[in-house]
Amino acid sequence: MTDTDEAALGIGEVSARTGLATHTLRFYEDEGLLAEVRRNAAGRRVYTREDVDWLRVCAKLRASGMPLPEIRRYVELVREGPGNEAERYELLHGHETRVRQQMADLQEALDTIHGKVTLYARHLAAGTADQLWRDGPACEEPAAR
Repeated sequence: MTDTDEAALGIGEVSARTGLATHTLRFYEDEGLLAEVRRNAAGRRVYTREDVDWLRVCAKLRASGMPLPEIRRYVELVREGPGNEAERYELLHGHETRVRQQMADLQEALDTIHGKVTLYARHLAAGTADQLWRDGPACEEPAAR
């Protein structure tokens, strides 16, 4: 097997390596998130290791909530080559800021949930769970971290 043959991966292999469904891989291709995917003599998609690495980046951007148009714009900028690094940075930095805010919001929600779980555990252990919600939700401020 040559290096070229070894680097040529089928859609099933790429799916296994990236955790993306074959349907998603086709969708990403249709959406222009990949450079033109080559086809073998049988007409089947053939991916390279670089394609797999790029798909992993796209999957992380998507999983973190980056909208497809923003990912597509990032792809366009990368394909254009040198000279637009500042725009790429701004796009990624803006997304990073949104993800950090989402994480902070989720941490706040988790703290509230943890407070409720602790409250229920305490009342269940004391045999006073029937008193919960008698006078309202009994929300307690989460402890400072």
